[in-house]
Amino acid sequence: MLKILEDLVTLARERKKNPVEGSYTNKLLEDETLSKEKVLEEIDELIESVEKNTNKIHEAADVFYHLIIYLEKSGIMIEEVMNELKQRKK
Repeated sequence: MLKILEDLVTLARERKKNPVEGSYTNKLLEDETLSKEKVLEEIDELIESVEKNTNKIHEAADVFYHLIIYLEKSGIMIEEVMNELKQRKK
């Protein structure tokens, strides 16, 4: 299950190193404003879908995707985030 998230992080890192013309992922990686706006938009859509009990899984997947891309764009390594969460474990 977590392999899918690893694959997404790998994709983001590969696209940073080797951009693919026309790639939506590359568009997000290259445009910080767009990337940030999409994270905020997708979180709003997730909250709305939970409140209305519609498309929750789809919207949650969008949040994960856009957040991972935004973190990579911002130079925040997912490994560091996971270590932070591990340190918080009591």
